[in-house]
Amino acid sequence: MRIGVIGTGRIGTIHANTLSRHREVGSLILTDANRDRAQELAQRLGETAAPGVDEIFRWGVDAVVITTATSAHAELIGRAARSGLPVFCEKPIALDLPGTLQAITEVETAGTVLQMGFQRRFDAGYAGAREAVRSGRLGRLHTVRALTSDQAPPPAAYLPVSGGLYRDTLIHDFDMLRWVTGHEVVDVYAAGSDAGPAMFRQAGDIDTAAAVLTLDDGTLATATATRLNGAGYDVRMELAGELDQVVVGLDDRTPIASTEPTGPPAADKPWTGFLERFGPAYEAELAAFIEVVRGERANPCDGREALQSLRIAEACDVSRRERRPVRLAEIPGGSASATV
Repeated sequence: MRIGVIGTGRIGTIHANTLSRHREVGSLILTDANRDRAQELAQRLGETAAPGVDEIFRWGVDAVVITTATSAHAELIGRAARSGLPVFCEKPIALDLPGTLQAITEVETAGTVLQMGFQRRFDAGYAGAREAVRSGRLGRLHTVRALTSDQAPPPAAYLPVSGGLYRDTLIHDFDMLRWVTGHEVVDVYAAGSDAGPAMFRQAGDIDTAAAVLTLDDGTLATATATRLNGAGYDVRMELAGELDQVVVGLDDRTPIASTEPTGPPAADKPWTGFLERFGPAYEAELAAFIEVVRGERANPCDGREALQSLRIAEACDVSRRERRPVRLAEIPGGSASATV
């Protein structure tokens, strides 16, 4: 199998390394807006660098992996669809709903595959939580608490093109809320703060966010995020039911300290970032993509699934700006039900 990788930045390099080692991948063609970066990575991996995107499609590949800046995702997805090629793309499809819907329409019209990079679906902890909920072990689920806290903020230049904290960060928690529980969000009430470094205010973004979400079965959920968690990278999900409760992301590297006299000690080596925390999940999602391309399994996260998480993020953004509850029915693009 020959795969084209478009984008060789941080996550593109990780994916190229993973694909280059995969037994079903014979070769890679790498390209990037920074030609030198693509060439250096290709030489290191023993793969081929292409001068640009045109060559990826002209030279012939069996599938495409897109890890470019978000602004290029929708166009590249459409181009791959029109070429009849399956695509793996990092989230999001686009930063707005019209661009997202257009790309999904192109894929569905062409009858091709689009697998989105929501890597938490391949994390052992989240998979265990999903099983605990679906098996009935927790009884009736009444409360979910999700959080994503970055140890340090991204570069200032990234903020204006990130889509904002709800779309860039909490979108993963929204995806997990649907995937783990099997239920849809029906309304949200969100707030945000830009009280941290000035670069957030200058970008029109926030550094900390919180949302209360109601699911279609009455379960209440909270989701919080921050760019400024100095203790370390902290990603957790707590699920409480009438019979039991479980937590994802609690281990000897969770960056939290107990104030109880008999509580556990602080982590000696707390998680520092998402690439470290979710390393195995990133590898597993690409292995799944290879299986999808080979016709060995169903798509684990298609464009419609990604759309639903973006709609929740959009609703949160509207809620924060307008200081009111927002029903998901107000946000265009609704029709899918939670993945089973």
